[in-house]
Amino acid sequence: MKKVLIATVKPFAPAAISQMKNLLEQAGYEMLLLEKYEQPEMLLEAVKDADALIVRSDQITKTILDQAPNLKIVVRAGAGYDNIDLDAATKNEVVVMNTPGQNANAVAELVLGMMVLMARNQYNGKPGTELKGKTLGIHAYGNVGKNVARIAKGFDMNVVAYDPYVSSEIVERDNIKDYENIEDMYRNAQYISLHIPATPQTIKSINYDLLKKMPENAVLINTARKEIIDEDGLIQLMTERPDFKYISDIQPDKKEIFESQFGNRIFFTPKKMGAQTAEANINAGVAAVKQIVNFFENNDTTYKLN
Repeated sequence: MKKVLIATVKPFAPAAISQMKNLLEQAGYEMLLLEKYEQPEMLLEAVKDADALIVRSDQITKTILDQAPNLKIVVRAGAGYDNIDLDAATKNEVVVMNTPGQNANAVAELVLGMMVLMARNQYNGKPGTELKGKTLGIHAYGNVGKNVARIAKGFDMNVVAYDPYVSSEIVERDNIKDYENIEDMYRNAQYISLHIPATPQTIKSINYDLLKKMPENAVLINTARKEIIDEDGLIQLMTERPDFKYISDIQPDKKEIFESQFGNRIFFTPKKMGAQTAEANINAGVAAVKQIVNFFENNDTTYKLN
């Protein structure tokens, strides 16, 4: 009987665990559960007998992978996978997958929710502005970006996008202007929503020179990764431009500087909240289980990352 370990510092909702367990039992697999563990050593011990591993934002390092001789697959229940050492997984002949799209609507709703929060001055009693008629630039038109566009259109916003990896035909099919030049999009969008991964090419790519091109009363929304922001450059820009606002679902490394200098021009969630809905929780967990079963039973590697 194959053993599937669900190891999450941030637990799945009970409803998600129930559905995941039922699916695994139907497939004849055993579910192992490690939640809210406080030390990496607890994961090291739990993973020793696992054939498959499901995680969320948990760090899956070379040390962990080396201690799991039976492990054949790791599934990140979510889109981002920079918490998993892909090179080490490959060397250990472990397939790594994610569950793209399962959290997309939840993240997109958070984007618009935070935009409303800032447009209304964090509900401090002073007059704000409306989103209607404003231009929203979507930086990366993937699953989340597409959902952000859908919802923003409901606010009657003008939606544009930049993504060098998505064809213009796909973007324009959704009645969205596709920019081929990133600087042109930043120059023409009052709101920018970031949905790029943290890679060697994107780390600190959202920098002073790019952001200074944004028009007056610009708002930057980051529900992606903190590493993509050049924090020193952003601090410099916000110091020079009292009209510039920053909203993030990831607390920056220099949080104290932002909070001490920029007041209600910034907003950070207390922890990453993009996928923190009951629906997304269940969707991602169930998808992870189905991918593991399909991998073992049908050799399905559709969402393989390494």
